[in-house]
Amino acid sequence: MENLVTHTARQTLAIEADALTKLAAGIGEEFRRCVEAIHANHGRIIVTGIGKTALVAQKIVATLNSTGSPSLFLHAADAIHGDIGMVQPSDTVLALSRSGETTEIEVLSLLVRNLGNPLIAMTSTADSTLARRANHLLLVPFEREADPHGLAPTTSTTLMMAMGDALATALLALKGFSTADFARFHPGGALGKKLYLRVSDLYLRNAKPYVYPTSSLKDTLLEMTTGRLGATAVLDLRTEQMLGIITDGDIRRLLNKRSDIDRVQAHEIMSPLPKFVRPDELAIHAATLMQDNGISQLLVLNDRGLYVGMVHLHDIFREGLI
Repeated sequence: MENLVTHTARQTLAIEADALTKLAAGIGEEFRRCVEAIHANHGRIIVTGIGKTALVAQKIVATLNSTGSPSLFLHAADAIHGDIGMVQPSDTVLALSRSGETTEIEVLSLLVRNLGNPLIAMTSTADSTLARRANHLLLVPFEREADPHGLAPTTSTTLMMAMGDALATALLALKGFSTADFARFHPGGALGKKLYLRVSDLYLRNAKPYVYPTSSLKDTLLEMTTGRLGATAVLDLRTEQMLGIITDGDIRRLLNKRSDIDRVQAHEIMSPLPKFVRPDELAIHAATLMQDNGISQLLVLNDRGLYVGMVHLHDIFREGLI
């Protein structure tokens, strides 16, 4: 028999998943008009609620801000006690209320209407006071809350949060918000680094080990050791063009094959046509290239094909990209 705990958890998720599926099916013209109205207003989005919806409102504000739609949270109780002054003429007010009949939200809807700001209602009740007073309605209907007694805000808050995500991403798409824009708002952490950190931010901190085709094994090992990257580039003595790379793996394979190591030269050890990256490429591209090819180093070549440095897998790990 299924455990009561796991049964309850699965039932909760099933109820909420079903409600989300129905919510998605209901997205239509009214949602489009709402998004276009916000986009056309050019002001901030003031998101308000009370109780659990206030917490959902704060999450929606965070998502909107991070996707390029300037937003502020306004607690409904504070709004009707003076904080309504934060609402500017160009702002749009998004009010969250499951029933649409909460006292504070009712009073706030009148204040917003008197100010003349566009009011968007996010509620589960289409014929509520809030819905009737709003310029636009984001309806989030549901059959029941997901807890065993059908009382705790579960399904309703999940739907509101999801609708907030839908609103934010729709505005993002309408504005043409790019990955570069996203990076500007998320400069911290690995997520931001994947969008803005470039190879040039990594290789300039490293040594630039290189040898020539006729360099001895001893000189090659010394260059690799000094550079501390486990590899060295091999350059043409006359043109300085890159000819290949020698890694510590190449050295190990050489020692397993030959005994006359005193006469070995770099061109006999190197791997020709190695993988490389450009300085202006994203560092995450270098990370992917190394992972896909099972290598630990990449040569960095400029636009003229000249060797300018090397990036190591350790640089990628240090930045938290993988």
